Amino acid sequence: MRRARFALRERALPPPHAPGEVLAEARGLSVGLGGRRVLASVDLLARAGEVLALVGPNGAGKSTLLSALAADLTPDEGTVLLSGRPAAAWPSRELALRRAVLPQSAALSFPFPVTEVVRMGRAPWAGTPREDEDEPAVREAMAATEVTALGARSFPSLSGGERARVALARVLAQRTGLLLLDEPTAALDLRHQELVLRIARERAAAGDAVVVVLHDLNLAAAHADRVAVLHRGRLAAEGSPGKVLRAPLLSQVYRQPVEVVPHPGTGTPLVLPLRGSRAPAGPPTAPRRPGFDHPLTDS
Repeated sequence: MRRARFALRERALPPPHAPGEVLAEARGLSVGLGGRRVLASVDLLARAGEVLALVGPNGAGKSTLLSALAADLTPDEGTVLLSGRPAAAWPSRELALRRAVLPQSAALSFPFPVTEVVRMGRAPWAGTPREDEDEPAVREAMAATEVTALGARSFPSLSGGERARVALARVLAQRTGLLLLDEPTAALDLRHQELVLRIARERAAAGDAVVVVLHDLNLAAAHADRVAVLHRGRLAAEGSPGKVLRAPLLSQVYRQPVEVVPHPGTGTPLVLPLRGSRAPAGPPTAPRRPGFDHPLTDS
């Protein structure tokens, strides 16, 4: 038994990542679900030290792309690489040491205490030298997400926002180099929305790659290094917030007229819907994909 445990502790662990190193990559990614093409020929990189925000209207393919990057979904065409290796080639126990995933909703059938839910994030490290980090990892994750005071409460007794923060604490406790967060701010109040995105920035500053699905374009503008705009399963634009968050593109993609102005304090783009008499008459035209002569359509 001791020899087997020693062998487990000698298992190769993920090495530190260099700034800018590509930790996840989609190449020509296409996915169909329920007879409908959800993603079409998507190319995207997630780099160490950056926050990448995935934005776009409902049904654009954001969560599907995140699931594919997590290797939780097999694409019909194209490839996902994690740390330079095809995602399908990673054994599940090795994959869990390299990426942590926050789903849109967190549900548990049993009334586990909050501290135990967060500690579940440490399960992949059992039998490795880093299991010695379990307790500090759990404490730090709970403190960062402001759920320490909830530690003894059962998970089902929490509000939606509290559950969301506990679920994020579990992901942080996992301590992987790639964080994939699906709408982590959806159930949160203003303070905790900012808290979650500050945590994302801190993780990126520490060398992690963070990919986050957001609906709030202003949060993306304020906190992301790069923004990828998805529309009808295609990548409509990708780049820095100042480059990508432009009124013509956003008005077309979201089918809602907007204006984009610099934030008075930071200069970051501030996206505002046009309402009433300021909104132009008539429906927006279909957006054109950069570098192509045809509009973005489902065909």
